[in-house]
Amino acid sequence: MMAHSKALLVLENFIGGKFVPCSSYIDSYNPSTGDVYCRVPDSGEEEIDAAVKAAKAAFPIWSSKSPLERSQILNKLADLIEHDLEAFAQAESKDQGKTITFARTVDIPRAVYNFRFFASSILHHTTECTEMASLGCVHYTSRAPVGVAGLISPWNLPLYLLTWKIAPAIACGNTVVAKPSEMTSVTAWMMCGLLEKAGVPHGVVNVVFGTGSKAGEALVCHPDVPLISFTGSTLTAQRITEKSAPHCKRLSLELGGKNPAIIFDDADLSQCIPTTLRSSFANQGEICLCTSRIFVQRGICSEFLKRFVAEAKKWKVGNPSDPTADVGALISKEHLEKVRSYVKKARAEGARVLCGEGVDALTLPTGNQKGYFMLPTVIAEVKDESCCMQEEIFGPVTCVVEFDTEEEVIERANSVKYGLAATVWSSNVGRVHRVAQKLQSGLVWTNCWLIRDLNLPFGGMKASGIGREGAKDSYEFFTEVKTITIKH
Repeated sequence: MMAHSKALLVLENFIGGKFVPCSSYIDSYNPSTGDVYCRVPDSGEEEIDAAVKAAKAAFPIWSSKSPLERSQILNKLADLIEHDLEAFAQAESKDQGKTITFARTVDIPRAVYNFRFFASSILHHTTECTEMASLGCVHYTSRAPVGVAGLISPWNLPLYLLTWKIAPAIACGNTVVAKPSEMTSVTAWMMCGLLEKAGVPHGVVNVVFGTGSKAGEALVCHPDVPLISFTGSTLTAQRITEKSAPHCKRLSLELGGKNPAIIFDDADLSQCIPTTLRSSFANQGEICLCTSRIFVQRGICSEFLKRFVAEAKKWKVGNPSDPTADVGALISKEHLEKVRSYVKKARAEGARVLCGEGVDALTLPTGNQKGYFMLPTVIAEVKDESCCMQEEIFGPVTCVVEFDTEEEVIERANSVKYGLAATVWSSNVGRVHRVAQKLQSGLVWTNCWLIRDLNLPFGGMKASGIGREGAKDSYEFFTEVKTITIKH
């Protein structure tokens, strides 16, 4: 299961219930040190094909199990991950750069809950039935699993988002071939080591590691994979859509966001400021739901900025394994450069950088000098048409701008190509409902952020994706519906 070369961790693909070495590997870096610490299989068509064959072979037995039997196995897997929570959290923090605190309290508990949630929800779905007495007919629907599900998950919340796909797919009776990000593969590989113990039959869950352009593309193009669930960038999703079109695959695409926070002058700033700091900078700003455009009503803008910047400066950037760190390392050197380039562009356009990148000194522990760190950065006086207000930055950078009226701010909030999430801060209930109705956004949080009921739909509008995920929505995506008519 585990080999060492110069004490590097070497991962293997998990196909048909066995760990299988690969003929070539890619380096994976520890973002907090800049060193290679892990080697990840560089899989392609051959490995994907083997995994799809294993998944196809396992499908008849798995799909014929009762929802209760599948539920019990999902619950067992949840228990096993929870038992090893600390080891998973340490691995996620080291592999992704996120703080150990975030991995312990958010990522791994949510991965556990994903399995428990779908283990429960699969027991409660009902089908429809209608009667046409005059014609002597009864109609009813039945739902069946689709087959082999191709699941492609991103690097920002590795196990959290991978399990958010695996859990509903296998709960519904599908078998899966999953491809985690090549930058964050360790926790997926660790989970594979628990599958047999949980009672997951061989071939039900296959995990193939590698790049999007090789392994991901082979999975998307495979004729025996009727369904693709992808979370990641809009650009990659366009390619997936093109490649899967000849096969008429069903797609669920959860993509980027350029999420607004709208703060009215009657907002409770004592709640709003700490929550908006979290919604801007949690997980280094590497969450598709993070706030990156903050619209503040003119009357309170200077007060908001003063307090917001003062608090942002208190956020501690440091070694992810330090439990007092608020901000860890960004995922890669390339990503850090990209995020920094947005701050440079803003400054060139005449915006003011109030704290963070290029303004405050970043002091790091000795072992982390070569890591990919960046201070929480707040930009003001930026124009709506600036790339910093239009494009997803996906780092610890947020822009604060003023607005005057409700109508104006709705129009400005909607003036981007994305439509994933929004937050609205106001104590006026009528206003909250009016604004929520008019925002082009799949999710709207009012006076809070990132509080999720997994029963309800999750997903975005416009360039933020196609389809929704959640109890009912995931069930509908991962099953085929059939209408049956009986004349008596």
